[in-house]
Amino acid sequence: MIEITNLSFGYSKKRMLFKDLNLQLQRGHIYGLLGKNGAGKSTLLKNIAGLVLPKAGFCKVNGQRSAQRVPSFLQELFFIPEDLYLPQVSAAQFVKGTGHFYPRFDEKQFYQMLSDFEVDVHSALSKLSFGQQKKVLIAFGLATNTSLLIMDEPTNGLDIPSKIQFRKVIAAALTEERCIIISTHQVRDLDSLIDTLLVLDQQQIMLNKSLDDILEKIQFVPASQTENLEPLYQEAQTMGINSIIATEGEGYGKVDMELLFNAIISKNSSVLTLLK
Repeated sequence: MIEITNLSFGYSKKRMLFKDLNLQLQRGHIYGLLGKNGAGKSTLLKNIAGLVLPKAGFCKVNGQRSAQRVPSFLQELFFIPEDLYLPQVSAAQFVKGTGHFYPRFDEKQFYQMLSDFEVDVHSALSKLSFGQQKKVLIAFGLATNTSLLIMDEPTNGLDIPSKIQFRKVIAAALTEERCIIISTHQVRDLDSLIDTLLVLDQQQIMLNKSLDDILEKIQFVPASQTENLEPLYQEAQTMGINSIIATEGEGYGKVDMELLFNAIISKNSSVLTLLK
């Protein structure tokens, strides 16, 4: 589906965001992309979409080079950026002018999601609040039914009920023929939604594993449950001190993505070695 080979990219010659980065992503998955500020999450997504050009290496989507942005590539990809602009048209006018670029665009699905998100379909899109505009683009992106959907910080500007609805519509949209990539700083917004976690740090993909594979190697438990065990990593969180411990392949429980992310970017060698 997505093949990134020896990708090197930087906005200046003095500072490269990626150097010889390699990554493969498959259909049928919802990927969560995490990274610190400035790690290059948005830039990686733009490379995949062909919106910026690599200094070396290449990105391919469905066997086509992203940088070439040929029509058959573009009609199978929809990108929702963190910062957005919508024209001064109604939802119906937007559909009429844009929907036909996507062969599998489903107008009925689009309007149903706008209803679910409680968006006024009669207002000019440019007059909607930032959060409402985000909902319009999320609904439109899902309704395109492209094989690749990329979303950069999609939950910014959404209130709590809208974030709950967001998780519902994303989960319902995944098929075996679709790949969804979501980049976010709001780790808990991806809770119970993604199935594979990507961590970008130090110019490289430090982690690319399914949550099931992660739980076969490590478990996430309160410090009170680590008696007679040596925690691999511990951290004080809102509900107390939580720990990461090695497991024997039971594969139960839940991945604490925030705790795991912090362990990885702190270069915890024990966790990184287990998850290789």
